[in-house]
Amino acid sequence: MSEKIILTGDRPTGRLHIGHYVGSLRRRVELQNAGGYKDMFVFIADAQALTDNMDNPEKVRQNVIEVALDYLAVGLDPEKVTIFIQSQIPELTELSFYYMDLVSVSRLQRNPTVKTEIQMRGFEGESIPVGFFTYPISQAADITAFKATTVPVGEDQKPMLEQTNEIVRRFNYIYGPTLVEPQILLPDNAACLRLPGTDGKAKMSKSLGNCIYLSDDAKTVDKAVKSMFTAPLHLRVADPGHLEGNTVFTYLDAFCRPEHFAEFWPEYESLDALKEHYQRGGLGDGKVKKFLGQILQQELEPIRTRRKEFEKDIPAVYDMLRKGCEKARAVAAATLDDVRRAMKINYFDDAELIAEQSKRFAAK
Repeated sequence: MSEKIILTGDRPTGRLHIGHYVGSLRRRVELQNAGGYKDMFVFIADAQALTDNMDNPEKVRQNVIEVALDYLAVGLDPEKVTIFIQSQIPELTELSFYYMDLVSVSRLQRNPTVKTEIQMRGFEGESIPVGFFTYPISQAADITAFKATTVPVGEDQKPMLEQTNEIVRRFNYIYGPTLVEPQILLPDNAACLRLPGTDGKAKMSKSLGNCIYLSDDAKTVDKAVKSMFTAPLHLRVADPGHLEGNTVFTYLDAFCRPEHFAEFWPEYESLDALKEHYQRGGLGDGKVKKFLGQILQQELEPIRTRRKEFEKDIPAVYDMLRKGCEKARAVAAATLDDVRRAMKINYFDDAELIAEQSKRFAAK
C-alpha cells in the first residue's frame, strides 16, 4: 500500500457544478476507485465559506448538505473516502493560529488567488475580512493536519499550494521535520483546468447565471447548452467557425470521448475531424450544441439518479458526515500533538521538562 494521502475539498456556497466536476470531482472518484493510497480525505470547507458569508450563515448551513449530496452522487464512497465538515475539526483552527506567525502580510497580499478572489467579491482596502485574507494559512492547516501528500485541485489553486509548501518548509526549518510538503495534482486534460461559464466568462458563477449544476434536470441542461456562447463571427452555416474562445468546443474538449461519436454522431470519427469541418465552414452551431447536449445528459443522468436516492434518507447522510468528522478529528489531533511537541508547547506531556524544572528549582 502506498503512503500517499489525498486531501481536497470545496466551499459550500452553492450546489456543485460541472466546472467542479471536471476540475476535481471526477479525478477524486478515479483516484478512489484506483486505490493504491493510504487514505483519502474530502472535506466541506464551511468555516472558510463563512469568512465572506458571515451575514448569511444559513446559506452556508443549507449548502453543506447540498455539497455532501453532490459528493455521494458523483460516486464518492464513504467506505473508501473520509468525508468531513471543516468546522467540526477545531484542531484546524489551532494549527492556523500557529502558522500565522510564519507568513507576512506582504506575502499574503502577493498571492494571486487571494487577489483574484478579493476583486471578485468587491472587497476594498480595510473592508477585507481577516479570515478571508488569511485563507492560504487556513488551507495550509487543512492540508498539513492530515499530512496530505497529494492535493487534486484546479489550476486556480496552484498559488495556494505553493504557499502551503512555504509554510511547511518554514515550520520544519524552525522546529524540525514535522510537516509533510504536499504536491498538487492538476487535471490531465487542459480544458478541465478552468472550465468557463456557459456565457464564455472565465469562471462559472451562480450570480452570473452561467453554471450547469450537477443536480440540474435534463430540461435545464438542454436550455443552458442551447444558450452557450460560440463563435461570434459564425453567422451562417457556410462561414468558417473559430475554436478559440468557443465555449461549446471547450466543453467538448472536457467531456467528449471517442465512443461518443459512434453513439451520437457517426458521421465523424473523432473530435479533431469535427473541429476541422467546423473551421472550414459548412457546420452549424446548432448541430454541435445538440451533440454536446447528448454527451452531457449521458454524463449527468446517473449522477442525478444517485442524488435522488440519497435525498430519500437525509439523516443517513448526516450520520455519514458525523462518522467522517470523528475519524478526521482523530487524525488532525495526532498531527497537532506532533506540532505542539515540535514547538515545545506540550508542557503537560513533557516529563523530561517537568523533571528538569524540578531539579532546577530544588537546587536553589
